[in-house]
Amino acid sequence: MWSWIHTTMIVLVWAGSIPTGVSVARAGQLPDDIHPDSSSRLPPIDREELDAERRAAYDAESSPMGAAALRLHGSGASLRFSAPMGRQLTELTILTAAREYDQPFEWALHELEALAVGLDAGIIDIVRHRKPLTVLSDRHAIIIEVGRELFGTRRLSADTYARALGLLGKTNLVDVIDVMGRYAGTAATLTGFNQQMPAGWRQSLPLPFTHADDISPDSRSRLALESPASQTSVSELYGRMLSPSGIGPGQIRSRGAGQDSLEARVGRRVMHLAILVTAREHDAQYDWTVNEPRALAAGLEPALIDVVRYNRPLTGVAEKDAAVIAFGRELFGDHNVSAETYARILRVFGEQDLVDVVGLMGTHAADAAVLAAFDQHLPDGHEPLLPPR
Repeated sequence: MWSWIHTTMIVLVWAGSIPTGVSVARAGQLPDDIHPDSSSRLPPIDREELDAERRAAYDAESSPMGAAALRLHGSGASLRFSAPMGRQLTELTILTAAREYDQPFEWALHELEALAVGLDAGIIDIVRHRKPLTVLSDRHAIIIEVGRELFGTRRLSADTYARALGLLGKTNLVDVIDVMGRYAGTAATLTGFNQQMPAGWRQSLPLPFTHADDISPDSRSRLALESPASQTSVSELYGRMLSPSGIGPGQIRSRGAGQDSLEARVGRRVMHLAILVTAREHDAQYDWTVNEPRALAAGLEPALIDVVRYNRPLTGVAEKDAAVIAFGRELFGDHNVSAETYARILRVFGEQDLVDVVGLMGTHAADAAVLAAFDQHLPDGHEPLLPPR
């Protein structure tokens, strides 16, 4: 469900790129598990640990920080199929993310894959119903615990992190968090466009809401099917389509024009509004503080930034801006976007641009998971700009 094209560009936080102010806590005041040189739970990456491709990305910048730099500590493998932790733990990781994002389509496809690679059905049921973890092995339990805490609280405690590191090791833990984040991003795409199960499939994920019925019968999503669907893979377990063509996150993403041209179509101001909304909904201090000055430079008004920062009502906010904020709040706060909110944002963006705006939000949701898990702090001398809820 994820293309697994790794981002190679590393975003740096250079002196002056974040407004200076009251210095955040540093060495001697930072939490005990934070490395002063990286301002995160992981030390600066050792270039010798990297393969040739990732060394090239590392060499392009001199002192990387943030989500892209943290991901360099992972295996560098194609995470869905070739991660060193193995397919069972990978699928368990994906299911945990799908469960915490209340995403039934993502859950259904990966429940089948998890069973196919030998993950015990009892473990899957524990994730599905959020049952206690006491009967599980330590490695299975810690992956589920990390996902529940990370997505439920938008942070990972020092104790949970230390136990996960001890049980999984650094490389596997980075891969686990990376997979969780990327599938959180995929969940945003599926939820934003209300992707429902193919006809005849059983929906087995308990949900706290009822989906809107604003879907096309052929695509089973809010986007009409562009070409006839065909059966591309049949599960020997259930004798039904495992990955039907014409629907799912890849098909949704293909309806956009891509992130490279999004700026020319909607402008940097709107893009940064979408990024800040995503950061606010994930309490992502680092991502917010990096991007607020960029948003101001792109013309986003301070008063509007404060509407997002403090979760203020949208009374008096311009229609396009209000549509972005309302959509992001429902997408990440409720894991369910109403028909009215979707219709509103579709009117102001159109289908193509909306697909790419949601993709941008999903990318920053993925980054938020990585930043939170490894507790990325701001560089010395930079004031945090996002207040706690």
